[in-house]
Amino acid sequence: MDVAVDQYGYVTAADAAAVGVVADRLRKMAERGTLERIAYGLYRVPAVALTSLDEYMEATLWPRGGGVICHDTALDVHGLCDINPAKIHITVRKDLRITRRIPTLYRLHYRDLEEHETTWHEGIPIVTPARAIRDGIETHVGTHLIEQAIANARERGAITRAEEAEFKRLTLLDRHAA
Repeated sequence: MDVAVDQYGYVTAADAAAVGVVADRLRKMAERGTLERIAYGLYRVPAVALTSLDEYMEATLWPRGGGVICHDTALDVHGLCDINPAKIHITVRKDLRITRRIPTLYRLHYRDLEEHETTWHEGIPIVTPARAIRDGIETHVGTHLIEQAIANARERGAITRAEEAEFKRLTLLDRHAA
């Protein structure tokens, strides 16, 4: 229950195994309604109240607990620009192989993130504002949204002057390439 509370009510089979609860017990708890089965190896404790951030925690736990909120979704969660992502963008490590069907709400990106590129937002793993802006530039998010994200991140001290200059240069290059 402690793990579930820290993870917005979600618990993975690996979380349960770490505290001595076997997978068969999780299945039985789901059958009795003590847990809700969300996906393979992912459960939710219904007694934990729902919040507006639940979908992000679920998204990071879905790929065997190895996901990090990124790209458009990170720009939105950080409140850097007026983007409205249609999908939840999740970065997973390059060597993670997902063999099950990826939910249509998710967009997976494969990248080995450096430790300095990740942070936490209310207990949810997310890329830093600088990485989110860089992702947005790489995937050609609208120039006006990137410029808004750069300005907001700089105003909040979330990026350095050097990063601001680099992002503006990359945005200009991206604009000319289009």
